[in-house]
Amino acid sequence: MTVVTSVEQLNALYGAPGESSLVKVTDHVLPEHRTMIEASPFMALATVGPEGLDCSPRGDADAVIHIEDDRTLMLPDWRGNNRIDSLSNIVRDPRVALLFLIPGSNTTMRVNGRAVVRIDEAITQRFVMDGRHPRSVVVISVEEVYSQCARAVLRADLWNPDKFRDTSQLPTVGQMLASAKKGFDGEAYDREWPGRAAKTMW
Repeated sequence: MTVVTSVEQLNALYGAPGESSLVKVTDHVLPEHRTMIEASPFMALATVGPEGLDCSPRGDADAVIHIEDDRTLMLPDWRGNNRIDSLSNIVRDPRVALLFLIPGSNTTMRVNGRAVVRIDEAITQRFVMDGRHPRSVVVISVEEVYSQCARAVLRADLWNPDKFRDTSQLPTVGQMLASAKKGFDGEAYDREWPGRAAKTMW
């Protein structure tokens, strides 16, 4: 087994990146970036903390994130499972990475930066859905923003409905929980989940 142990080895293996891979990176949101990001209802939020890494899915009914200005993004933290892994990481290590998916587009957007968790009403009250507002808002200071080439999404044929999986052949969350913890009532969890989710979406 041959294991790569240095950046020099990687550079020798892959060669130099093309010009477009380098010039695309900016330290602020360009108008074209704004158009793409505001079209994205879903993103993955990566954080790091003393216990390790975390990558959390984030979604919203419209744009998943609010662009305050060309160097500031705001992410309302809507209801979830209260593990608060991402938030716990951010308050101890502000580094974050965001990956935006846009349904129907093969181009993804990426943002790297530093974040804080704000809870003051002046900011939480700005985000209201079904009469509710988030308990906190993650405010991200942009350090890098750029588009990602379409190869990964094209290889996955991600938006092709003919490639969608038959979900009836996949394990349910209840089944996975029952497998993880002996005695857990997975059937009850699956049965109650749709109603519980409908009441706790925001």
